Amino acid sequence: MAENQFESVGITVRDVSAAKFIAAYAAHLKTTGQIELPKWVDYVKTGVRKELAPYDEDWYYVRAAALARKVYLRPGCGVGGLRKAFGGSYRRGVNRNIFSKGSGSIIRSCLAELEKDTVKVVVKDDNGGRRISKEGQQDLDRIARQVYLEEHEAAAS
Repeated sequence: MAENQFESVGITVRDVSAAKFIAAYAAHLKTTGQIELPKWVDYVKTGVRKELAPYDEDWYYVRAAALARKVYLRPGCGVGGLRKAFGGSYRRGVNRNIFSKGSGSIIRSCLAELEKDTVKVVVKDDNGGRRISKEGQQDLDRIARQVYLEEHEAAAS
């Protein structure tokens, strides 16, 4: 019944929670094997403000999924804007906290993986920055629809 109820309704990335969508899309990226992990993924920090590398082994897939979602919601954003979005508070001990941007190298690497011919989710925009391709939008909306149906099946139970 739930399948027929949402048949005519277009479900997009905006209709589902960010955390659930990112987790589902990261799992999709990992299982399809379209993204190739760099050699440095085990020991790199995600920003200047961090002391250690991420504990999660799949953090690169999660970052790529989060970047795909950000580019979907804000077409035309570049690496500088994404660095701000993935930045945070730099805690400097007894000094005041300041804002620190996220790692641009990781963002460029993830975007390059998402632009590859095998994935083709993100493309460079003519006006600068990045945007989602037609195939990428269909892929993201399909994953969002699966997440939406899972949420509503769990709520109905």
